[in-house]
Amino acid sequence: MRYTAETVLVRAQNDPTDPDLILSITPESAGWEYISFQARRLAQGQSWSFDTGENEFAFVNLTGRYRVATNQGEWSGIGGRATVFTGAAHALYLPRRTQLTVTAEQAGEFAATWVPTDEDHNPWLIRPEDVPVSVRGGDNVSRQINDLLPPGSPVHRLVLVEVYTPSGNWSSYPPHKHDVHITDAAGNLIEADLEEVYFYRIDRPEGFAYQRVYTDERSPLHQAGYPIDALVRVGHNQAVLVPEGYHPVVSMPGYTTYYLNVLAGSAQSLANQDDPNYSWVKHSYTKVDGRLPLY
Repeated sequence: MRYTAETVLVRAQNDPTDPDLILSITPESAGWEYISFQARRLAQGQSWSFDTGENEFAFVNLTGRYRVATNQGEWSGIGGRATVFTGAAHALYLPRRTQLTVTAEQAGEFAATWVPTDEDHNPWLIRPEDVPVSVRGGDNVSRQINDLLPPGSPVHRLVLVEVYTPSGNWSSYPPHKHDVHITDAAGNLIEADLEEVYFYRIDRPEGFAYQRVYTDERSPLHQAGYPIDALVRVGHNQAVLVPEGYHPVVSMPGYTTYYLNVLAGSAQSLANQDDPNYSWVKHSYTKVDGRLPLY
């Protein structure tokens, strides 16, 4: 698949056969191997059912509150935040071969993602009070990180992260990539080969961010003659695909940008390497943006 600004940007969809669907990404539509992703809405009392099959699965509340009934157990009171900007998410991890029904106790929107697995892990409800929250970077590269399902979690492939980028700031910066699986002589992981989804919310719906996805000569796609250099304007309820390459983000002045990152690939890891042209910036920060953390 040749990736361009048009093919890396995924817009909100209007499917009359599935009116609760906001946006959908499949391995076929993305041109990759692992990640399926949906953002959905439910009115109070409405339900959505799904069978994970041979996939591990994660549910992330965006807004609203939910009950999830499965053949692995039942959880209620999941969620409750008014917007993604008022607190960390709940996330529910479910293993393969799980039949589930999500019912809205309070109307809202949620994300669901799944990736193939041949491993079995226990269901796991991650509550907001258990989510590590940190501020990364400095100066106008400061951003807030909520590690919903970080490396080292008892799962197979999935990694989930919420990121908040204040007005005028950059994130995913310095530009970094994770498109080759590299270990050192001692077997330590230097870089993982990961697919990644960025699903966006902006604190006011007319706002937007910019994201660039680009490869260099170290990228397998670049070496195969299919380089990526896409710059996209991305708004509320839109997503960006990162199959390979570097992928920095900047938030427009006056607006706070949120994105939910879903990653999966050769390791349950965030191991990456900076673009060597810009890595020096990490050593120049003088302070952390005082607007963070947001809550």
